[in-house]
Amino acid sequence: MLAPVAEAYFGERELTGLLTESAGRWPGFAAELTEATGADIGYRTEGTLMVGLTADDLAEARRLWAYQQGLGLPVTPLRPSQLREREPALAPGVRGGALAVTDHQVDPRRLVAALRGAAERAGVLLVPEPVRQLSDVAAGVTVVAAGCGAAALTGLPVRPVKGQVLRLRASGGGPPGFRHVIRGYADGEHVYLVPRDSGEVVVGATVEERSDVDISAGAVLRLLRAAVDLLPELAEYDLVETVAGLRPGTPDNAPILGPLPDRPGVLAATGHHRHGIVLTPVTADLITGLITGEGADEPLLTPFRADRFRIHSAGSEQSREDDAWN
Repeated sequence: MLAPVAEAYFGERELTGLLTESAGRWPGFAAELTEATGADIGYRTEGTLMVGLTADDLAEARRLWAYQQGLGLPVTPLRPSQLREREPALAPGVRGGALAVTDHQVDPRRLVAALRGAAERAGVLLVPEPVRQLSDVAAGVTVVAAGCGAAALTGLPVRPVKGQVLRLRASGGGPPGFRHVIRGYADGEHVYLVPRDSGEVVVGATVEERSDVDISAGAVLRLLRAAVDLLPELAEYDLVETVAGLRPGTPDNAPILGPLPDRPGVLAATGHHRHGIVLTPVTADLITGLITGEGADEPLLTPFRADRFRIHSAGSEQSREDDAWN
């Protein structure tokens, strides 16, 4: 989901600014990537519907929408009848919602394949070997874009945040019965539903402070219950995949971009947590600017530099449980 509006959260004003900036670069980025590779990356612009199933759900959602509107973000409140005009498949009991027209979507699996193809066409040499320590890399500039693995390589405060996701498919192989991304509150459970052109529907996601990638029956149950409560027809869809992954989280939920303190030849591009895909274009532009020497004074970087944290040397035995890491 390319969701700078729906993902705007209390106390994350600077991160919201970066999300908005990157989302604005996505149309051009998608067009450039498609032209370079001929690949369909599933970029869609129908917008996102944010909905509340019960009165309590709607009250919680409205508090967040008011905050988002206060930042000047485009959030348009909709009555239940207006919601169902846009998506007739929504449950009749949905109490209300809002439209984030600038929140779009892309298929991340197609995106990664296209990026790899574009890199190879541009002459990039891909070497599929593990890097255990940065001293093993012989380069004038090294970019550490290793997700959760950045902690071991750099000492940065990046931790794994587990997320479980389901994939459904409409019976008979047809398209899903809805077009917008739907982000909803259903009896206190937060859930998102993403329709793909392929007929797939992505349902997610849990947020767990864990480092395993096991699938739990409880998580599947909660996600499916919330999804079906909002879109009853999903009960008839096929469950085709359950998957768990690890987001690279940081103490302030914002990415870490730029050189490590006292190590100008090592650039970090990690800690994107839930926002790795939407932040792809701006991260690429900012890190490229640092590599070429043209972006060292870019003000967008300032709130996200590595020196806002105390950094432990990679491999240090010092405890990582002090206040700087929490």
